[in-house]
Amino acid sequence: MSGGAFLQLVAMLVALAVTVPLLGRYMAAVYGARDDGSAPGDRVFLPVERSLYRLFGVDPEREQRWNVYALSLLAFSVASVALLYALLRLQPVLPFNPTDMPAVEPGVAFNTAVSFMTNTNWQAYGGEATLSHLSQMVGLTVQNFVSAAAGMAVLVAIVRGITRQGQDTLGNFWVDLTRTVLRILLPLSFVVALALVSQGVIQDLSGFEEYTAVDGTEQVVPGGPVASQVAIKQLGTNGGGFFSSNSAVPFENPNPISGFVENWAILAIPLAFPITYGLLVRDRRQGQVLLGVMLALWLAAVLATTFAQTGGNAALPAGVDQSISAELAGGGSLEGAETRFGSAGCGLWAASTTGTSNGSVNCLVDSSTPVGGMVPMVNMMLGEVSPGGVGVGLMGLLVFALLAVFIAGLMVGRTPELLGKKIQAQEVKLAMLFLLAAPLMILGFSAASVVTDAGLDGIQDPGAHGLSEVLYGFSSGAGNNGSAFAGLAAADTWYATTIGISMLVGRFFLIIPALAIAGSLGRKRRVPVTDGTFPTHTPLFGGLVTGVVLIVGGLTFFPALALGPIAEALAL
Repeated sequence: MSGGAFLQLVAMLVALAVTVPLLGRYMAAVYGARDDGSAPGDRVFLPVERSLYRLFGVDPEREQRWNVYALSLLAFSVASVALLYALLRLQPVLPFNPTDMPAVEPGVAFNTAVSFMTNTNWQAYGGEATLSHLSQMVGLTVQNFVSAAAGMAVLVAIVRGITRQGQDTLGNFWVDLTRTVLRILLPLSFVVALALVSQGVIQDLSGFEEYTAVDGTEQVVPGGPVASQVAIKQLGTNGGGFFSSNSAVPFENPNPISGFVENWAILAIPLAFPITYGLLVRDRRQGQVLLGVMLALWLAAVLATTFAQTGGNAALPAGVDQSISAELAGGGSLEGAETRFGSAGCGLWAASTTGTSNGSVNCLVDSSTPVGGMVPMVNMMLGEVSPGGVGVGLMGLLVFALLAVFIAGLMVGRTPELLGKKIQAQEVKLAMLFLLAAPLMILGFSAASVVTDAGLDGIQDPGAHGLSEVLYGFSSGAGNNGSAFAGLAAADTWYATTIGISMLVGRFFLIIPALAIAGSLGRKRRVPVTDGTFPTHTPLFGGLVTGVVLIVGGLTFFPALALGPIAEALAL
């Protein structure tokens, strides 16, 4: 790793260390950590919230059981898909369409609507070449806000289930959704958007403009509400960009400073949630342990990806200079890399965007070295808990923690408890449903793809790399990530359908069991701490959770990885 790459990583760690605790405390106050029930900004936000509740007929004092909370989420999701689909199909007759974009094809419109509703943001559409400004603003940007807020609301409901005793309710989905959007995502997005505009990210309502370059050639420069969408796509770990090539486009991510801001935005809320969790459960050490697990997994992925990319491409002939120098933008493997970020910048971004459910790219992931492409894939296979998407990342880690408590109890004869709640058969069964859903989609559909004509027809690259493209595509769909290797015909009927199913399963077949676990825990009474209670606020427990993530989550996919990226790496 070069000195510049090391300084870049240190700067990111310092920025996170300064901002994440502040953000975590603020979010805890928003979600009710204060004893008097007040929250920051009540004077400004409460009147707006009350007006919205009256408009939509929501009683903010009426709480919901876990199944009603889940049904509210499902109803909101169905409505989101329907409205976004209609908007995409009707865009030629709607305003703010300066480039006269036609209606989006039915299949692509449905895929896009499902993708953005599930927070996947899989770009089956052509970005600036497919969507009007209205579709980008009212359709995609709004979904970036509400899909992220829905995941955050679910996490807060789960925390309530852990902390409450003898209660059937987990809060009110509509209240949690509203407060998350108004008090957290909107203010943060406004600040990040201003920072991006200061670095040259486009923010206007113009269409394509023609300019004459200094060499006399004609160029077409796109316009549109870019910065406002990029801000929330990163903060909400959404990932779908205004442009087809996402954050690799200079109009969306022009320089290393904008790249640094966007990378920070990807990580900030997921890493702040363990702090929020510790304050809400009245035990900061619990949150610190989970934050340590997230940081350890993320940092390991960053180092592995960066070293793989800066180490160069072993397939290049001997004598090709891949050393670190100013002329080589940091050296290493530069195939598919943006020179304004270099191989190290691509590695840091890839680890962050797949460690969360973000999925945006600043370099071409398919052009990474085999190991450099495998680490992001593994991030998604682990359930994206390093640090994971906004809300759902910590949700997944809590399920792993629950399983770690149960396994530890079996091994050492301790009582399996989490924050005073006994972990019994019902919670473990639901946890296994949670953990098996994504592997079933990834491995099941990958296996079907390599033995059926429909699947094989969509694989453009033969051998181990072709298998890696298939594995990555289904990992991205099931993990609600949205990034992709090139070379896979993802718009073909087979992959569009199967990856679409993976998106839905990866969203709702994880959230619903997690809410059911919260409902079960909320009905239980706390038991007193005894000598037989396994402590869950120590570094030892953090190591145990990390081991469960790697063993239970990672070993499931090892045979497939051995046939894909590992075989490709050994072949070089």
